[in-house]
Amino acid sequence: MSEASAKSDEILVSFRGVQKSYDGENLIVKDLNLDIRKGEFLTLLGPSGSGKTTSLMMLAGFETPTAGEIQLAGRSINHVPPHKRDIGMVFQNYALFPHMTVAENLAFPLSVRGLSKTDISERVKRVLGMVQLDAFAQRYPAQLSGGQQQRVALARALVFEPQLVLMDEPLGALDKQLREHMQMEIKHLHQRLGVTVVYVTHDQGEALTMSDRVAVFHQGEIQQIAPPRALYEEPKNTFVANFIGENNRINGRLLSRDGERCIVELPRGEKVEALAINVGQVGAPVTLSIRPERVRLNGHSGECINRFSGRVAEFIYLGDHVRVRLEVCGKTDFFVKQPIAQLDPALAVGDVVPLGWPLEHARALDPLLEQ
Repeated sequence: MSEASAKSDEILVSFRGVQKSYDGENLIVKDLNLDIRKGEFLTLLGPSGSGKTTSLMMLAGFETPTAGEIQLAGRSINHVPPHKRDIGMVFQNYALFPHMTVAENLAFPLSVRGLSKTDISERVKRVLGMVQLDAFAQRYPAQLSGGQQQRVALARALVFEPQLVLMDEPLGALDKQLREHMQMEIKHLHQRLGVTVVYVTHDQGEALTMSDRVAVFHQGEIQQIAPPRALYEEPKNTFVANFIGENNRINGRLLSRDGERCIVELPRGEKVEALAINVGQVGAPVTLSIRPERVRLNGHSGECINRFSGRVAEFIYLGDHVRVRLEVCGKTDFFVKQPIAQLDPALAVGDVVPLGWPLEHARALDPLLEQ
């Protein structure tokens, strides 16, 4: 088994009670306790202002925690300057030296670390091969495309073989196709090298595609940290359910609870059986979360415990699947996602159809507070 595939439980980075405030009043990062495992690909995901980039910058050494401690490989790095942390960095704007060739850009982190000329040229050659840029060693950044420049920035972060690589929205400036290609390339590089990667993005698809674990940030706190599938299928609260993927939200109140299951009453009196994930007392408001791809239409809804009818309002065609907007239980924006092959071609706007969803795909969560 390769080093990379043997995910270690050894902790490389530890945030302990870390806080950050710029004005002494408002905490951008509230009370961060986070362990990052050696060799994992961890993504910090969240909207703008959620504290994810600030957390990354404190780890890099460009920001200082207001309180708490950050440890790297078992020692506190709160007062260690960035260049002494043995950390590689990749930014969105590449930050390459325009007056240096690709090879010189890659040699720079090695020469400041005092490596010999022979070692430097060997390492530069190896890392150029790794990012498939062997033929571009003598070019200048301005002569490269965005994707090639991003590859050079990636190579420069890896060339001195750091134990940790931090990436801040590194693919934000690339077009969709190139971005998706680079996502896979970074993921495969990570698997090959076994280096620990901490990646910041606000793009949920990117986080789900690339990561071993994802930490969802909101208002300076981690709302949930889990592998991608668990995060999508088992959100712990309404914020995570809404932020990751598409989600049908229906507000109601808790009618009864029996262990892990509960019954939720909707505003017009309909009752839904759901999993009680994050609910208060009986009578308290809850938000139901149901993924659009888990809703079954027509005959497929026959065996579902939760059955309703919906009026078809709109079809939104997306190539491989269709989103059908329906009016269900008084909501005008209830979505069902259907693969093209499964869509009934006779279905038309205005049709009233039976629909349903299994109990295990309805999650009763905390009430949605309008942001």
